[in-house]
Amino acid sequence: MASEKSFSLLSLLVLVLVGYSHINQCSVVATMSKSPEAEALLKWKGSLFQSQALNSWSLNVSPCNWTGITCNGAEEKVAEINLPNCGLQGTLDQLSFSSFPSLVRLDLLNNTLNGIIPSHISALSKLTYLDLSKNQLSGTLPLSLANLTLISGLSITDNKLTGKIPAGLFANWSQITSIQLSGNLLSGEIPSEIELLKNLTNLNLFSNNLSGWIPHGIGKLTNLEYISLSENSFTGLIPPSLGNLSKLNHLSLFANELYGHIPPQIGNLTNLNWLGLDNNDLIGPIPSTIRSLSNLDVLRLGSNELSGSIPPEIGNFPKLGQLDLSENNLSGPIPSSLGNATRLSFLYLFRNQISGSIPPEIGNLTQLLDLQVAGNLITGSIPSTLGNLVVLRMLNLQNNAFSGSLPQAIANLTHLENLQLSSSNLSGSLPEICQGGSLQIFIAVSNHLTGHIPSSLRNCSTLIRLRLDSNKLTGNIANSFGIYPSLLYIDLSYNKFYGELSSNWAGCINMTSLKITNNNISGRIPPQIGQLSQLKLLDLSSNHLEGEIPKELGRLPMLYNLSLSDNILSGSMPKQLAELPTLQLLDLSKNNLTGPIPKQIENCTRLWSLKLNRNGLNGSIPFQIGNVPHLGMLDLSQNLLTGSIPPQLGKLQMLEILNLSHNMLTGSIPTDLKNLESLLSIDVSYNELGGPLPDGRAFRQASIDSFKENKDLCGEVHGLRTCNSTLISPVDGKEGRKIVIIIVVPLAAVLFLLFASVGIWFTYCRKSRNTNNMNQEPCNHNITSIWNYDGIIIYEDIIQATENFDNKYCIGEGGYGKVYKADLPQDQVVAVKKLHPLEDGEQLDQRTFRNEIQVLTEIRHRNIVKLYGFCSHTRCSFLVYQYMERGSLAGVLKNDERAMELDWIKRMKVVRGVAHALAYMHHDCNPPIVHRDLSCNNILLDMDFEVRVSDFGTARLLKPDSSNWSTLAGTYGYVAPELAYTMKVTEKSDVYSFGVVSMEVIMGKHPGDLISCLSTSRVKDILLKDVLDQRLPPPTNQEMEEVASTVMLALACLRSDPHSRPTMYDVSKEQSVMRVPSVEPLHTIALLQLMDPKISI
Repeated sequence: MASEKSFSLLSLLVLVLVGYSHINQCSVVATMSKSPEAEALLKWKGSLFQSQALNSWSLNVSPCNWTGITCNGAEEKVAEINLPNCGLQGTLDQLSFSSFPSLVRLDLLNNTLNGIIPSHISALSKLTYLDLSKNQLSGTLPLSLANLTLISGLSITDNKLTGKIPAGLFANWSQITSIQLSGNLLSGEIPSEIELLKNLTNLNLFSNNLSGWIPHGIGKLTNLEYISLSENSFTGLIPPSLGNLSKLNHLSLFANELYGHIPPQIGNLTNLNWLGLDNNDLIGPIPSTIRSLSNLDVLRLGSNELSGSIPPEIGNFPKLGQLDLSENNLSGPIPSSLGNATRLSFLYLFRNQISGSIPPEIGNLTQLLDLQVAGNLITGSIPSTLGNLVVLRMLNLQNNAFSGSLPQAIANLTHLENLQLSSSNLSGSLPEICQGGSLQIFIAVSNHLTGHIPSSLRNCSTLIRLRLDSNKLTGNIANSFGIYPSLLYIDLSYNKFYGELSSNWAGCINMTSLKITNNNISGRIPPQIGQLSQLKLLDLSSNHLEGEIPKELGRLPMLYNLSLSDNILSGSMPKQLAELPTLQLLDLSKNNLTGPIPKQIENCTRLWSLKLNRNGLNGSIPFQIGNVPHLGMLDLSQNLLTGSIPPQLGKLQMLEILNLSHNMLTGSIPTDLKNLESLLSIDVSYNELGGPLPDGRAFRQASIDSFKENKDLCGEVHGLRTCNSTLISPVDGKEGRKIVIIIVVPLAAVLFLLFASVGIWFTYCRKSRNTNNMNQEPCNHNITSIWNYDGIIIYEDIIQATENFDNKYCIGEGGYGKVYKADLPQDQVVAVKKLHPLEDGEQLDQRTFRNEIQVLTEIRHRNIVKLYGFCSHTRCSFLVYQYMERGSLAGVLKNDERAMELDWIKRMKVVRGVAHALAYMHHDCNPPIVHRDLSCNNILLDMDFEVRVSDFGTARLLKPDSSNWSTLAGTYGYVAPELAYTMKVTEKSDVYSFGVVSMEVIMGKHPGDLISCLSTSRVKDILLKDVLDQRLPPPTNQEMEEVASTVMLALACLRSDPHSRPTMYDVSKEQSVMRVPSVEPLHTIALLQLMDPKISI
């Protein structure tokens, strides 16, 4: 009976074990554990936010049958925890490592674990393998890891670890074979103790912030097979001792700051199949010993400063599949021996100084997928043998000096997807390309191509981008091009196409840009173009188009640039165009348009350039134009406009260019126009205007040509009469004296009363100040109102609103004080800057405080922060500012989410605003004002991302011809270099700081490292697209033009010689011109191309 009962219980146990043995949702199932281990695992499970993969973990089941748990057979202890790819969320804090004395393997790869690596992980004394890769772990590598003396494999890649690699780790890891710490934020140097790891075969520290020299001792680790130290900040020479690593098959050192020559000992690594030294500062020739590396599959030496010729021995590497020698200073011809490397798939030789012709032997590389030799000095004809590269997908030959035509054999490249031939001096007709129906990008800008478009290209429905502008191509445009459903961008400008535009363009449903300027196109604009719902840019200027502008163009919801200038279009301007929500540039100039300007133009709220000049438009200027907030260019010249200039134009605070010349305008120029602080150019000549000129900067600085041929204008412009010249002349001397008496006597009386009042007020203030000192009050109760504030701010309101300047109200801190947010009565929100006291209780430099008051009381500009009031006392001084909702520009850029809101258009707006503010301070204030401490910390943003420059605590008034020697002031990283040794303050100091700020806005971070290499040859290797803030989507072409223009100005401001920097007036003016180097595409522009010497003082 007892035996039957025992048998039943045993059977039941077997069934339970079998029932749970199939539960495995991650990776491994195993067999046993004891209660303390089970309790530790369940406690950890309970601490996780996400643990569905651990549903099998229950006390009702043996832990050895739990998901991911493996036990050793005899001791029934947990030997392995394998939970990769299980979606676990939480920390390791609650995992009691001391409960697992037999654990040899811990694998938590690819989960969402965060927090730090607990120091008590050292309790796993028998651990041989640890993998915590692809989580979100932070903090430093705990030194206690050194206690894992049996560890052979350590992998903690792709986390957020920071700090240095502790030198003590390597002392006890005598058995370790693999260290993988890539994809973290580790800093500092590689400890020299690494040479103790004699069994190490794999060292992967890729993509960290490590610096210093690569330890020479790594050359002692003769068992190493794999080294990756790429994408760090290592400097110095490549250790020659690496030549001792005879087993090495992978050496990756790219994207560091290594310099010097490639050591010839590299030729000793005969087992090497992957060598990456690209993106460093290596110089000299490619060593001849490289011929010994016959096992190489990948050789990457690009983006250095290597010189000399290409070693012909490279062509004898039988396994070579990728060769990158691009972006160096290599010269001489392309070795014909490269034709022997028949396994080559990628050949990059672009941007060197290679000369001679392309050897026909290149045609032997029948496995080649990508061939790029752009940006060299290659001459001669393109060999027809290139037609043998039948699997080629990318061919880039642009920016060379070829002769002759593109060989017809190119038609054999039926797999070709990208063909770039721009600026290559090619002539003749195009071959029948795209016969295989694979071509997506074809760019052949600025050549001498002639003839008609081949039928294969007309039928190439796979095209995404087509640029044939600046050639001599001809043919009837109506049947030269087909329907391209994937086409995004096409530019056929500056050719000789004729005929009428076909309605078939409406079939290019994804097109975003259509440019056919400067051809001989005639006929009408097809209304079907209005069906291109993705179209952003339409430029048909400088042709012979006629008829009316189709109202259907008003249906293009994404259109931002419409240019139809220099045609013979007639009729009125369709009001539908004035309702395009995204329109930014509208150019209908040089046509035969008539009728009024539609008042609906106010609906184009994003418009910043409006050119309607040289038409026959009549009627008055609609006042609604004043409601277009971002308008920067307005040209209505050479029309038939009548009536007066609407005063509402004074609201266009971003207007830079205003041309109303050659019309029939009457009346006076509205005084409201003096408020246009951004205005750089004004022209109202050839009208019938009279009266005084507004007292604005643009009017004062304009020449007589801007006002000539009017009725009776007067003002302070050379060539115009002064407006007060007729006050006395119409009356005789006695009457004149009476007038003078009538004016002067009351004026003198008013001035006397004013000065008397001021004297009484100062006497009262002195007494009040003495009384306050006796009572030891912290500050004056009354904060004097400066401007634009109703009533007196009560000191107690400030104290109450900030709870006596409690830190919880602190919103920022600078070198001179903390800034607090204060919610005052009547829903008034202000920013209060309380200056730091000195240790002895006296106020921080009172001159600093008075300077800021003096400067701000004299400034009136929309891009400079408003001062509402102040309090000055020996024990308490603070300023009351306008509160800016978005805080500082630095705070926005440091926060990923807020930085994403600051898109490219807004960032360019920010830079323009700062430029306008500084131009006003330098050129419109008398004497000029230098900020001296411009940085992203004191550039503030309101809810609409409008800029306000603040913090004039270090400002100094510049008097002409004074030396302006002073103590060094400013924020580290923004101070002009000359101040460190001259201490001489000029406006050019601000110009330099502006350049730093501009680049920081573009890059999303301080450009310190970039600035340090601008004066070195490394700048030629830096592309504009690589320095842009990677948190934002890449700029559109139109945005990229403005970004490139901004960077060009910023680089001019960063010149080391202050005399060669532009003035802020020049910068502000240049920003409206947007000069960009003619590089195609824009995303290939290098910073060196933007260092424009024509931008000068």
